[in-house]
Amino acid sequence: MSKLHPITVSSWTLGDQCTFEERVAAAKKAGYEGIGLRAETYIDALNEGLFDADILAILEKYDIAVTEVEYIVQWAEDHRSYEQKYKEQLCFHMCELFGVAQINCGLMEDYPVEHTAQKLKELCARAGQYIIGVEPMPYSGIPDLKKGWEVVKGADCDNAMLILDTWHWVRADQPYDILTEEMAKKVVSVQINDAYERPYAASILRDESMHDRLAPGTGAKDTAGFCRMLREAGVNPKAVGVEVISDAILATGVEAAAKHTYDNAVAVLKEAWPEMLAD
Repeated sequence: MSKLHPITVSSWTLGDQCTFEERVAAAKKAGYEGIGLRAETYIDALNEGLFDADILAILEKYDIAVTEVEYIVQWAEDHRSYEQKYKEQLCFHMCELFGVAQINCGLMEDYPVEHTAQKLKELCARAGQYIIGVEPMPYSGIPDLKKGWEVVKGADCDNAMLILDTWHWVRADQPYDILTEEMAKKVVSVQINDAYERPYAASILRDESMHDRLAPGTGAKDTAGFCRMLREAGVNPKAVGVEVISDAILATGVEAAAKHTYDNAVAVLKEAWPEMLAD
């Protein structure tokens, strides 16, 4: 995959009920240049009876690449479970297997900036050559850009970076004028989507995130404005993920979900960030 900023269908967009080849085929048919994989969807592929060589062969068959790996969690805990330690190592393996530079990470637990930054520094040391992309989420321990930036700065590692997502941005009630050029240099990748005007109640906001997002440009939150902010700040992403987690859209089938999300993402990018569509 030689595309500088591959338009990527994030793992959750196509759900977890399709086979690996169905995922790849739907993404390719829709026009995507890359797919995202979570550790769980990679394990699902292995549980189909595929080996790494088979997975690579399917990617080659459809001329598409894995361009996004996720999701390391609970990395700020002092005593991490073996399950989480293994998942972390699995993400490192996926990066090596697929040639992906960055890993998407989140943190639900809420710790002070100093503690979180120190734990991020330790994670970055374990990651070695791979970039750790921290994703602020409004219902998480890193709820917004402000804390995300403080944590990344505090970690003081070349491979500590940020991932910015439209849905998380607008549900944190952040305006489109706070991303500076300095911050933009630390954004490794972006994810675009849209949201309804009215959010779910704060106590169940994560349910909206995991079930009821909208395709870019089809909601009330100005995805184009989000993309213009990224462009004007100078963000140079390794991938442009289209992360539309929607039960309703998935109910139309993986092919239809891939086409709907891709077509709307491209329409927004053509308007607000055309460089992302150039070779």
